[in-house]
Amino acid sequence: MNGKKASVEIDIPPPNKAKQPEDGNKSGFQGFPCKVWIWSAWEFCKDDVDRVIFSFKVGLAVLLVSLLILLRGAYEIFGTNIIWSIITVAIMFEYTVGETFNRGFNRAIGSLLAAILAIAVGQLAQLTGRIAEPIIIGLSIFLIAGAISSFVKLWPSLVPYEHGFRVIIFTYCFIIVSGYRMGNPIRTSMDRLYSIAIGGFVAAFVNVLIFPMWAGEQLHEELVNSFNSLADSLEECVKKYLEDEELNQAEFSEKVMDEFPDEPAYGKCRTTLNSSAKLESLADASKWEPPHGRFRNFFYPWSEYVKVGAVLRYCAYEVMALHGVLHSEIQAPYNLRIAFQSEIQDATNQAAELVRSLGKDIWHMKRSLKTSLLNRVHSSTERLQRVIDMHSYLLTTHYDLPDNSSNPLPKLSHVLSTTPYDFLDQQEDDVCSTNHEKSSNHLTQNLTGSYYEMMRKQSRRLNSWPSSEVEPFEKGGGFRIGILPQMRAVKSTAALSLTTFTSLLIEFVVRLDHLVEAVDELSKMAKFKHEDL
Repeated sequence: MNGKKASVEIDIPPPNKAKQPEDGNKSGFQGFPCKVWIWSAWEFCKDDVDRVIFSFKVGLAVLLVSLLILLRGAYEIFGTNIIWSIITVAIMFEYTVGETFNRGFNRAIGSLLAAILAIAVGQLAQLTGRIAEPIIIGLSIFLIAGAISSFVKLWPSLVPYEHGFRVIIFTYCFIIVSGYRMGNPIRTSMDRLYSIAIGGFVAAFVNVLIFPMWAGEQLHEELVNSFNSLADSLEECVKKYLEDEELNQAEFSEKVMDEFPDEPAYGKCRTTLNSSAKLESLADASKWEPPHGRFRNFFYPWSEYVKVGAVLRYCAYEVMALHGVLHSEIQAPYNLRIAFQSEIQDATNQAAELVRSLGKDIWHMKRSLKTSLLNRVHSSTERLQRVIDMHSYLLTTHYDLPDNSSNPLPKLSHVLSTTPYDFLDQQEDDVCSTNHEKSSNHLTQNLTGSYYEMMRKQSRRLNSWPSSEVEPFEKGGGFRIGILPQMRAVKSTAALSLTTFTSLLIEFVVRLDHLVEAVDELSKMAKFKHEDL
């Protein structure tokens, strides 16, 4: 529409100018960019080089057992049964040495039991005659390979050996059916067993001798990283709580849905809470590994790592609770937070130093007494508790700060003397002590104007719900005495938010005693090198 003064020109591009996909940079897989896929694969490999090494190790193991078929001389010796070696390598080869040995043990025991049962049932079936033999074999497959094995592998105490029962199912069926057709179940069983033994030996040989990946080393490193992550998360949480910055509550729901992506330490703490299954899996795999590297003791106490991890998660719960207070809707006034800043920061630094020191001792496998560190942590926490107790009147609504400088804590009186809540308390007392019928209108006008101007001038960082407090004045056009109890309730809740934060911090310090005891028990059982501080 052109030619008119108030007209609006709408430019619609023609269909032939629409954006077309760039087929020249696409591969044949549904237009997926080839460069993006290659870059993603490169980043995945660069993130953990051990993944690439593991892949090449599996390829090498499969190649070695395949040569027994590809080479004519080896094939004439082993025959087609060597295919079981390839299957064994594919099933048995795992990422770590411990998991490979665990799979190999389950594979060996399952194959041996299946062979023994197949030989016994096969011989018994042959004695019954040609008519009853297939019936007995079919019934044994239903009961032994199907119903009984599938039921027993679901038993809670036998869950770690679930792979062995799976091996019994298919190995028993192969052996007894092949023996029935070939007429010699013993020979069939022996052929399967030595083929499986060859595959298991090749898998263990390659995994142990070529860039071995020990589950014990990974468990050790994972636990130490959890200590450092917990200390980082604690310090970051307290730092953000004491910072002079506004909380954009309008984006609170988005932060919750995104799990606070701008806080890396929060993600680390969350990973620590979710590490239970990983630690238990690594500990189970580590029990199958022989003495290696720094872990040269037989029957190394890997289960103690799981216990220490459980106590560490017990402490991490408090840090997550501190993050909850940090991102809550109700926040303590900033001037009240910084009034206790030195005590809160000191307790946090001492606690984080203790956690990092415990992780460092585990990493270097040394045992040191933490008496001095514990004393400093407890002293800083007691100092914080005394300050909170001495100035608890600042966290209630029934105390009006004096105007003079006789307050026992000058810093607190200086910082808190300008809060609009104290002004509101004084005005409410005046309202209650005067004749409401005669002077309510005049007092309401004065109170509305002065309080409104103060709220407008105050920075948003000094209050928990500034928008909610100013809103009645702007929408209603006047001041109502009934709003005073609501304001006092908001003030009380906001001030108590600081009490909640400090209580969680003190509870975290108390739980550190259990963490020190768990680490000390691990150092005793693992025979760490003893060092006195």
